[in-house]
Amino acid sequence: MLRQFAAYYKNHWKLFLVDIGCAFLMSSLDLVFPVFIQQLIDQHFPNRDLNMMLRIALILLGLYLLRYFFQYIVHYWGHVVGIRMETDMRSELFTHLQKLSFKFYDNNKVGYLMSRVVNDLNNMSELAHHGPEDIFISSMLLIGAFIILMNMHWQLALITFALIPVMLIFSIKLGEKMYEALKVIREKMAEVNAIVEDSLSGIRVVKSFTNEEYENDKFYEGNHSYRRSREYAMKNMAKFHSGMNLFINLINLITLSAGGYFIYIGSLTTGQMVAFLFYVNMFMDPIKRLVNFNEQFQRGMSGFSRFRELLAVDPEIVDKANAVELKDVDGKIEYKDLTFAYDNQEKVLENINITIEPGKTVAFVGPSGAGKSTLTKLLPRFYEINAGSLSIDGTDIREFKLESLRKNIGIVQQDVFLFNGTVRENIAYGNQNATDEEIIKAAKKANAHQFIINLTNGYDTNIGERGVKLSGGQKQRISIARSFLKNPPILILDEATSSLDNESERIIQESLEKLAEGRTTLVIAHRLSTVINADQIIVLTDDGIVERGRHEQLIKKGGKYAKLYNEEFRTDLAG
Repeated sequence: MLRQFAAYYKNHWKLFLVDIGCAFLMSSLDLVFPVFIQQLIDQHFPNRDLNMMLRIALILLGLYLLRYFFQYIVHYWGHVVGIRMETDMRSELFTHLQKLSFKFYDNNKVGYLMSRVVNDLNNMSELAHHGPEDIFISSMLLIGAFIILMNMHWQLALITFALIPVMLIFSIKLGEKMYEALKVIREKMAEVNAIVEDSLSGIRVVKSFTNEEYENDKFYEGNHSYRRSREYAMKNMAKFHSGMNLFINLINLITLSAGGYFIYIGSLTTGQMVAFLFYVNMFMDPIKRLVNFNEQFQRGMSGFSRFRELLAVDPEIVDKANAVELKDVDGKIEYKDLTFAYDNQEKVLENINITIEPGKTVAFVGPSGAGKSTLTKLLPRFYEINAGSLSIDGTDIREFKLESLRKNIGIVQQDVFLFNGTVRENIAYGNQNATDEEIIKAAKKANAHQFIINLTNGYDTNIGERGVKLSGGQKQRISIARSFLKNPPILILDEATSSLDNESERIIQESLEKLAEGRTTLVIAHRLSTVINADQIIVLTDDGIVERGRHEQLIKKGGKYAKLYNEEFRTDLAG
């Protein structure tokens, strides 16, 4: 995992080298300061040598200013390296999520994934900056201070360092517990995010069913589970930090006691003792750095491991090695002996055979759960078929590059998703390079222009999250305008007029008929009256395709379609 983490330094190696170089020079200066102090105490103070005192003071001033410069670079540019690496990781993860198939999103909560993208990488910049820097500076100071102390008084140095191995074992043992605890914290935080996202996204449903108390209980449970995991982690951190501070204080106590004895017997001067204490504190400083780094490392690596887990999820649907672009589409679609099941469970579709000629409109009708929507979701390869084939213009869709396949298919769904932004931005989602004139033209074709210009800021009106400020019919017309702008040769209309009042349905139906002109169109019908002009109507039930033909033929046949149509007709009369 460390090698994978280190790979992210590659794009920023120049800045990283500057950071490490300045850290090296800063550490070198830290090792020099106590030498001057020892000289002042042992030589120049007793000799009352004012000239040398001033010289050393000026030299130290110059070194302190130089150290200020190096520390500025280390602190600022070192953090910049970390921030850029965190940005790279987050971009990589978001791009990867865009590639994952529908099946992945069927099994993962949005709030959970948001936590992975945002929260899990929060500590990456600090680890990326302080990790190598702290290890490098600490190692240099430890080795340098150890060599100097051994040369100064090896007996006192060995006594001072006697507790170091015990301290390291303590650090490693508690560090492992901290890693596991911090990983659990991230899992619990992701669960809380999922609960919040789910509840707030459905706040209108929550309020309409007066289920605020139920949602509070759900959040309470998740929130307190997160609290317990944090408390456990804090308990281990408290043990770690208090234990390490105890070791450091014991080392200082041992140094003072043993140093006093060596001064007493005359093998150590007062100046050497002061310098020795400086170096011991200098030795303790990198240990403190490493103590803090250990906590930082556990935080960062627990997030990085979850980051790598998500990156390791392979997209289920990818381009073949020799995939080709889908160009110059006529629009002939053929389902041949097609079979499909979700997660290899019970088959939703089995041995389906359908041929749709270019420019024709085919409607799929039947009871809920028969596989109508599934049939259309297979065409843009949102899911992969289990057996058989599905082709466009005689070529299996798996032979095409995914991007080119989906660019040639427009979809208008029952559940319209609009992004938080302006009307203009949402229509332009169908073609990011569209001009204002093209956007307005598409809106007019979708019968949306008139209501748009009556909004507060016209096309620049912010419509809120998921278009909450618009009515169902208005949202649907913006969705249709988006498809007009995309201008695909193949169109899927998935119950696009359901859940609308009669007037809105009439306007939407008129827009959809314009949109379908000259395109191969697959319609999933909620109301059979909207598909009576279809070139072919296919009736799907749990038994598969039970009828197909034009409206008049199926009515004369008196089968399943006629029964469904007559039931709808009687319902409309009763209404």
